Amino acid sequence: MILGIPLSLRKSPDRVVWAHTLSGEFSTSSISFWLLRPQSTMQEVLQGSLKNNFGRGRVSGNSFKYGIYIQFNVKRPKSLIVFDWHKYKIHILFSLSFHQVNSDSCESSERINMLKSEFVEASEKNSELRKEIKELTEKLRLADQRKDNAQKQVLVLGKQQKAGPFGTVKGLRTSPAIIPDESVNPRLAKILEKVAVQRELIVALANSNVKDMLEVWFTNIKRVGIPNYLVIALDEKIAKFCESKDVPVYKRDPDEGIDSVARTGGNHAVSGLKFRILREFLQLGYSVLLSDVDIVYLQNPFHYLYRDSDVESMTDGHNNMTAYGYNDVFDEPAMGWARYAHTMRIWVYNSGFFYIRPTIPSIELLDRVANRLSQEPHSWDQAVFNEELFFPSYPGYDGLHAARRTMDFYLFMNSKVLFKTVRKDANLSKLKPVIIHVNYHPDKLPRMKAVVEFYVKGNKDALKPFPDGSNYL
Repeated sequence: MILGIPLSLRKSPDRVVWAHTLSGEFSTSSISFWLLRPQSTMQEVLQGSLKNNFGRGRVSGNSFKYGIYIQFNVKRPKSLIVFDWHKYKIHILFSLSFHQVNSDSCESSERINMLKSEFVEASEKNSELRKEIKELTEKLRLADQRKDNAQKQVLVLGKQQKAGPFGTVKGLRTSPAIIPDESVNPRLAKILEKVAVQRELIVALANSNVKDMLEVWFTNIKRVGIPNYLVIALDEKIAKFCESKDVPVYKRDPDEGIDSVARTGGNHAVSGLKFRILREFLQLGYSVLLSDVDIVYLQNPFHYLYRDSDVESMTDGHNNMTAYGYNDVFDEPAMGWARYAHTMRIWVYNSGFFYIRPTIPSIELLDRVANRLSQEPHSWDQAVFNEELFFPSYPGYDGLHAARRTMDFYLFMNSKVLFKTVRKDANLSKLKPVIIHVNYHPDKLPRMKAVVEFYVKGNKDALKPFPDGSNYL
């Protein structure tokens, strides 16, 4: 097979540009094509002094495709590439007829600049196309995911089913979404219509007490390129701050029951408000990725969700056992033969980062937690959240029938995993999490900045000054 490639050669006042004649044996996996730097001598050519890799190609079957295509201003010269197929190896001969074309250096420089400009423009267009393909692929994946879940709902809820063969039967995991009701909050509905993507978005609550952390939070969301996020401003200062930074913001209508806590409340008090506020989002038919502001975003979390449960949450666990559950054996020697009692253990879900779908069980969960927090002022919202989500029904109590999923603790990483394990492991430290939640440490802001230095700016020493834990406050 013979392939001719047009090539333009030009002569400088005192030296001739030469092309290299090479024969060698290459595997069929990939071939590099080389061009000598301008004004190379024949002696350099014969010594095999190769410079300036100008393009790469790949061989597949009996065809050849350019990795990078460069078009030259052709006059007379031509080069030939001869492929000799032999025992799955390729012998390649570059043969070039040498011609000299007089041209001034100005014309050559202009041509090079034009080629560079065209290459940059083509690269930018290619980048845009790649981004569009990625977005369309993600939309298609989400559509298929929702279609699959909807089909399962129809199969289970539509009519009674016979059980299939052994090992093929699976129960319903995904509750049907509710019918949206925009009359609940028309103003919020208009905002969500503009901000949300595929009817889902990240939501964070913030007051002036967390302004600095909030800035790190949304700065990294912007850097990653996540468009669908919203800050619920709990005071006027935060609302104006977000507007000045071009951050989507929503300030609720006055509500004394919420506003009194929002103005002066600490981290846990403000965190408890979200269960009341989130209800409106779900009633409007939107899925919410609820986020505390002590979180650094490194990738788009929507690319890593399963969406098959009512609640999908990150864990406070730090390994497979604590994150996903284990059989913990309690030893009571006084019981003799029955001294060992098996218990099921799992570390709690983190109520500062979870994805919740607009379903009846999800809204019931929010109502249960909000109701208990209002009646138990000294309770911790995360403890109540987990009790309502996990405790079963028993005499005098009806448990919540909600589907739940635990997020991958290396992708949705808490700060115990990062500072106690990951940063000390050469392999784990190479992984790129989706988010880092600084939930285990009170010195949140400096650790958040260190996370950015380590994962975004490549400073491998950024995490070293911090201890595994922290002083008790």
